[in-house]
Amino acid sequence: MTINGNAQRLTQPELERTLWAAANALRGPVDAGDFKAYVFPVMFFKWVSDNWDYRHARAVSDWGDDLTPEIECADYQPFVVPNGCHWSDVHGTAVNVGAKLGDALDRIQEANRDLAGVFGDVQWANTDRLPESALTALLDTFHPVRLDPDHVSGDLLGNAYEYLLREFAEASGKKAGEFFTPRHVVHLLVKILDPKPGDEVVDPACGSGGMLVETVNAVRGSGGNPDSLRLHGQEINLTTSAIAKMNLYLHGLEDFEIRRGDTFRDPKFTERGRLRRFDVVIANPPFSLQNWGASAWANDPWGRVLCEVPPAKNGDYAWIQHMIASMKDDTGRVGVVMPHGVLFRGGKEGEIRRCLLEKDLLEAVIGLPNNLFYSTSIPVCLLIWRRTKAEGRKRRVLFVDASKRFLPGKNQNSLSDADVEAVHAAYVRGEDIDGDGGVNLRFVTLDEIAGNNFDLNIGRYIQSAATAEVDVEAALAAYRDAREELRAAERVLDAKLKAAGFDA
Repeated sequence: MTINGNAQRLTQPELERTLWAAANALRGPVDAGDFKAYVFPVMFFKWVSDNWDYRHARAVSDWGDDLTPEIECADYQPFVVPNGCHWSDVHGTAVNVGAKLGDALDRIQEANRDLAGVFGDVQWANTDRLPESALTALLDTFHPVRLDPDHVSGDLLGNAYEYLLREFAEASGKKAGEFFTPRHVVHLLVKILDPKPGDEVVDPACGSGGMLVETVNAVRGSGGNPDSLRLHGQEINLTTSAIAKMNLYLHGLEDFEIRRGDTFRDPKFTERGRLRRFDVVIANPPFSLQNWGASAWANDPWGRVLCEVPPAKNGDYAWIQHMIASMKDDTGRVGVVMPHGVLFRGGKEGEIRRCLLEKDLLEAVIGLPNNLFYSTSIPVCLLIWRRTKAEGRKRRVLFVDASKRFLPGKNQNSLSDADVEAVHAAYVRGEDIDGDGGVNLRFVTLDEIAGNNFDLNIGRYIQSAATAEVDVEAALAAYRDAREELRAAERVLDAKLKAAGFDA
């Protein structure tokens, strides 16, 4: 329904220019890497307030003098905006603007349980961090823009939010990996996992929620009802988890659950004393995480140690085991982005890899081109795990080398739609569809992999694959683990020698 038939709808470029101008209003007093902590809450506040005004006008149009607050709240307003907490109240404030804004955001969160934490933890009244002139400039930039359905479609708003995320990722450099996965990689991974209407989906390291948004796009694109999806995400960073919530709301989603917390130490999605199971488990978790909580996993109450406790200073196989433990027994499938190091590192990780392969859960290893991510230039791979593999794929692993399919870029490479289609076709059909110089693939039996001591390095099985570049962080983590094990063994030896009467 259009409330204002004469409203001029914004175009995508107009909206993007406005949003980027809002970010530039902070340039100087705020580090570019922190823009997102300020811009997104203000944008979301504007959206909540404008939509409240839009729906209020609609209720008045429908009911006239018979409209009551109870009717409006029940039938028109998804969110409560307390008196004195509308955009116009904050924008009309002449002094102590930060304090007024902070108070309004707090009261909106208190009035709406679903919005708890959505505005993050910025101290808006702290003028040392954010001078009032910068905050006023930020509010002034948003003020002329109406973010209601008469002026901005839901798709446009969601795309604009994605635009800002990309821009902030560019500005954040390596820190971008904490909240943003390039969308062409997300598109490929979701396409491979093929979410269906009604699926329960979880991202245990959800960042800004891009994987969940793309899951909705995939179901909608195939003609399914995205409202039937049950979406869940966990994110340890407060600001990033708030961004994920806003991302989903601004894409028109209301039925989802984003929980903040440490997935390893405090998994949020549990039921009746066990880890909850999902149809689709998808993530681009932080690579080679140190101090991830190995000591608590020795007696993990959630049954995630499927094989062994991973090294204390590298959490890659903790993510993998957590995700596999989270997939359903029948329909469960896992897609995870990992560094190549997980394919060949030895020690505990080698033992875990052997154990998981013997369970015949790994369906595919897909090597991606270099330099696709903001956070790292090392080559990465997609690992696809499936609880029940198709008959023709049991006791085999599909290796796909897609390292040559990319669009070169100035700072980062990217995947075109044709690249994504080629890799997806290789995975689904198990066929080379683009000839020499394109995607290469091969099915490999578990017996052959066992003959290579369960090494999954793609170059062992596909001659065209470039030898993986050295994963320096992973190599250092492995070195530290080995050094710690050596010192522990020396301490035990010393103790035994002393007990036997030798001067160690």
